[in-house]
Amino acid sequence: MKSHYLSRREFAQRTGIGLAAMPFLMNLTSIARGSEAATRQRLIIVFSPNGVIPPAFWPDEPGEGDAFQLKRIMAPLAPFKDRLLTLHGVNDRIRGDGDNHMRGIGCLLTGVELYPGNIQGGSDTPAGWASGISIDQEIKNYLQSQPHSQTRFGSLEFGVGVPNRADTWTRMVYSGANKPVAPIDDPYAMFNKLYGQRSDEESVKSILDELQIDLDRIKARVSDADRKLLDEHAALVRDLERQLNSSSTTQVHAVPQLDPNVEDNNDNIPQLTRMQMDLMLHAMMADFARVFTFQFTNSVGQAKMRWLGIEEDHHGLSHEPDTNEEAVEKLTKINVWYSEQIAYLAQRLADTREPGGEGSMLDHTTIVWTNELGKGNSHTLDNIPFVVLGGGLGWRTGRALQLGGVSHNRLLLSLAHGFGHHITTFGNPDHCGDGPLILT
Repeated sequence: MKSHYLSRREFAQRTGIGLAAMPFLMNLTSIARGSEAATRQRLIIVFSPNGVIPPAFWPDEPGEGDAFQLKRIMAPLAPFKDRLLTLHGVNDRIRGDGDNHMRGIGCLLTGVELYPGNIQGGSDTPAGWASGISIDQEIKNYLQSQPHSQTRFGSLEFGVGVPNRADTWTRMVYSGANKPVAPIDDPYAMFNKLYGQRSDEESVKSILDELQIDLDRIKARVSDADRKLLDEHAALVRDLERQLNSSSTTQVHAVPQLDPNVEDNNDNIPQLTRMQMDLMLHAMMADFARVFTFQFTNSVGQAKMRWLGIEEDHHGLSHEPDTNEEAVEKLTKINVWYSEQIAYLAQRLADTREPGGEGSMLDHTTIVWTNELGKGNSHTLDNIPFVVLGGGLGWRTGRALQLGGVSHNRLLLSLAHGFGHHITTFGNPDHCGDGPLILT
């Protein structure tokens, strides 16, 4: 006589919420984790390419408070001087395959060598993708492993003007060795990623209804032990239904409005930047993620900043010698513009109250502005620009530091430690010997 009991496999197929509903539930903001008392910490890493003009970027002398003066490129950040930390003397010591542009961006957040490959950069040895995870993803994975800091996405990767191709010059984020992560540089695509699944709520409710019917139907066909498990499933279904129903009437975060029909092209970079930064702010308010990257163009970025009256492409200008005063002026204007965008983002965060917490969102958010090169025409990996703005990691700001050529791996370690992730090495361990930088 054939048993009426279902096999474990059949039971899972018929009643397993993970199989039927979880792919949908993972993309719904309404399935919340419940209130959390822990203070949120957020990280934003902003990349701009082709090096800087050092005399117009770095303070002349170390100091704090009024003892250091912001140069022309950094002047837009003056309203945040007490929240600012400039780190001069941080060197990217990663060598190996690839040219400095390739290693500059590919090793910037990974702190590890590129794999051998077939992507040719200049006259240097061809290279491939980075051979390790990037620090933003390392921190994201740590936060996602902690119940109190899990978020819907974990991390979000924004871009503006990133070329529609995949190579070492266009990727700085890696989920693991040989696993580059493409930024989303279309604000409408990002909007759809963040909010496009709201229409799925009705689909999920329908799935839950079907699951409840299935649970009731098979209740008499399982053992007592399985019936207890079945009741637990049923209770979970009812709880999910309750959360979905309550979310339809109580929205803690309004969906942002985007300007329609803004084309993704070079001349719209200013408008696209503001759209993306505003979307990032809303994603933070909704706690969609705690880790963010924002990539302007790419290494060897060739944007033509006509809105600044500059017709030449950025990378071409960056190769001009220091004696070309016109090129130096144009490059300075370009970097001032990037600084203005950082200031805009910081101001939006400063003007927004921390959801469910104290102070502003900037008090809980650390912005790191960086570059793949220290100086464009020399292609140096020494004195990589690292500017830190905001709070949340316990670092003492309002300072200009000269660190004397420390490995940038140590700064990456410091970021992890700031989130409570006390790893002893990151990237190439040969460059981590002195541990994280002490920035408190």
